Amino acid sequence: MNDNDTTTHLGQRAEDLAARFLERRGLAVIARNHRCRGGEIDLVCRDGRTLVFVEVRLRRNGDFGGAAASITPAKQRRVVLAARHYLSATGRHCDACRFDCVLLDGKRLEWIRDAFAAD
Repeated sequence: MNDNDTTTHLGQRAEDLAARFLERRGLAVIARNHRCRGGEIDLVCRDGRTLVFVEVRLRRNGDFGGAAASITPAKQRRVVLAARHYLSATGRHCDACRFDCVLLDGKRLEWIRDAFAAD
């Protein structure tokens, strides 16, 4: 396997593609790969006055379900945990927040706004 095919590299390329896609639609990327114990946020964006936490999922094939199927309730809880940590660590206040997903299945990209809720 060459280095260009590693999971980390492919994930980074998917996040870059998602960031460009969202920026072309008017969102501003303000942070990437915020990690905390127990969770991670791929992209943090601003959409007007709304803070958007974005989960990017890539699936090269559908053998185990597509990208959407990989966002399980457990994964959602980890993203929410990381979002809370981000808000606390940065001192940001969030009157309007949402959780979006950018799904990449093969060559197809899908943006799901308000994909899940914090509670």
